[in-house]
Amino acid sequence: MPAVTNISTYRFAELTALKELREELKRSCHAWELKGTILLSTEGINLFVAGAADSIDRLLARLRTIPGLEDLTPKVSLSDTQPFNRMLVRLKKEIISFGIEAVRPADYTSPKITPKELKRWLDEGKPVTLLDTRNDYEVKLGTFKGAIDPNIKTFRGFPDAVRNLPAELKDQPVVMFCTGGIRCEKAGPFMELLGFRSIYQLDGGILKYFEECGGDHYEGDCFVFDQRVGVDPALCESDHAVCFACLAPLDAADQEDPRYVHGKSCPHCFKSEPELLNQRIAAREAAIQRACQPLPGSVPQENRRPVNIPAAHDGRRLLDALIDLFPHIPAAEWETRCAAGRFVSYGGDIRGKDHIVRAGERVVQIFPPDVEPPVSTDIQVLYEDETLIVVRKPAPLPMHASGRFHRNTLQHFLNLACTPFPPRPVHRLDANTSGIVLFARTRHFCRLLQRQFLDGSVEKRYLARVGGHPEKDVFSCNSPISSEPETLGTRRIDAEQGQAAHTDFQVIDRRADGTSLLEARLGTGRTHQIRLHLWHLGHPVVGDPAYLPGGLSGDTQTLDPESAPMQLHAWKLSFRHPQSGRPMRFETERPDWARSSV
Repeated sequence: MPAVTNISTYRFAELTALKELREELKRSCHAWELKGTILLSTEGINLFVAGAADSIDRLLARLRTIPGLEDLTPKVSLSDTQPFNRMLVRLKKEIISFGIEAVRPADYTSPKITPKELKRWLDEGKPVTLLDTRNDYEVKLGTFKGAIDPNIKTFRGFPDAVRNLPAELKDQPVVMFCTGGIRCEKAGPFMELLGFRSIYQLDGGILKYFEECGGDHYEGDCFVFDQRVGVDPALCESDHAVCFACLAPLDAADQEDPRYVHGKSCPHCFKSEPELLNQRIAAREAAIQRACQPLPGSVPQENRRPVNIPAAHDGRRLLDALIDLFPHIPAAEWETRCAAGRFVSYGGDIRGKDHIVRAGERVVQIFPPDVEPPVSTDIQVLYEDETLIVVRKPAPLPMHASGRFHRNTLQHFLNLACTPFPPRPVHRLDANTSGIVLFARTRHFCRLLQRQFLDGSVEKRYLARVGGHPEKDVFSCNSPISSEPETLGTRRIDAEQGQAAHTDFQVIDRRADGTSLLEARLGTGRTHQIRLHLWHLGHPVVGDPAYLPGGLSGDTQTLDPESAPMQLHAWKLSFRHPQSGRPMRFETERPDWARSSV
């Protein structure tokens, strides 16, 4: 014989001293080795408990001493094993969540119809509408023949579903039902408030109907909220399982389906990797757009940026270190900033121009509140998993804080969209360069990916529209590039002390307007490498605001979104996945300026 007695019951009644009652019931149920859930509220009690028969009797005897619960009568079933893992006693605002304060079952409920009376109506074919008040996943397991399924995810969705029912139902007999009757206690009065004139609720719900009438007029099993998942009309445990991802009941065929993975997915909710990827991408892009609207830098705000003191500047004055570290900014500007008290320690102490800095010291530079220039925010996520994010950066958009930009940057947008785990940039693109950028989700994966860039195993290809027609279809540039920034952050060719740099170029087409479309392949990753090499070869990038034909005479570092774009685009990127080692290859659509000859 089954050894475990299962009871479920509820009662709407005005209860008081709930905290004390909760503690008492927790102690007693543990002592009686009962498991399940008891919900207590000022509106009543709702419980599902299982254990030995004598322990169940003790619990019921105690509950019946509480005013309002004197005639508490549970539904009883038996099982071979304990269907619950632990004993919970919780305080809730409602014992069944509905959210309509005007509905108070302790004061009024709709008329009830007994299971036998409902069966007689159905046997006789009496005109009646059956309305299932349960959630969609419960209805999948079984329901009365011909019943209306409101297709709701939770009981809180029932009011909206009722508002969408045909108006003619308001003048017809409607019998609503749920598992044990508790939801109907609220659903019925609510429907009457909306003008339904002939509402009945099935007394005791489906379980009581099974007990008194068997399975006549019912198809399938009844979903129950314990490890049994479902019971048949004989109130015996069915062979159904439940998907913990979508809560769908699963029959034997569902459980044998390869898409059923215990605790993860089932045939009803399984999504392929492409589907999951598309969901992740859509969610991340939506978060990015929320972070961009309005632009964070459109609201004046004080900003702070650290200055790291390298070992070579140990023991020098702060002013001298700043002039040496940032030669593209006039010395007089640094002296003005120091005099204004714009440099402080992390503790907040002002550091003047004569402050002696130490290797490894961080001095914080304060930027007064100001509105930052606008940027492009058409950021597309190409790929995302637990280790990395690949995005298509628009232009103009700075990668990180620099110059006039503090918060209108790609890094800041992603920090907001990925909080509390900001991604780390593996490499960078110029503010005016569009295309593929790779971010890592952790410092560890960032290091692994950056090693691939350093050892040359990453393949980067760019599209560039340049002035003039190169003589050769395939050509290269190996001119060394200076490491220190100059005016507008530009670099220069430095044959003596510059860093080694190599770029391969191939002509895609030569255009009638005197420009050419090239593919560029980076062999190294110096700042402004493609732009400077092309300018050096006499074919500057179209729209480049700094590397202009005839010399470095530009006066703009980052373009305005309304300006003609700089026509350089990070087109393709290939690397190995840092976790699995599998090849990863990404390619974006060509920008408008690179799609056809003009």
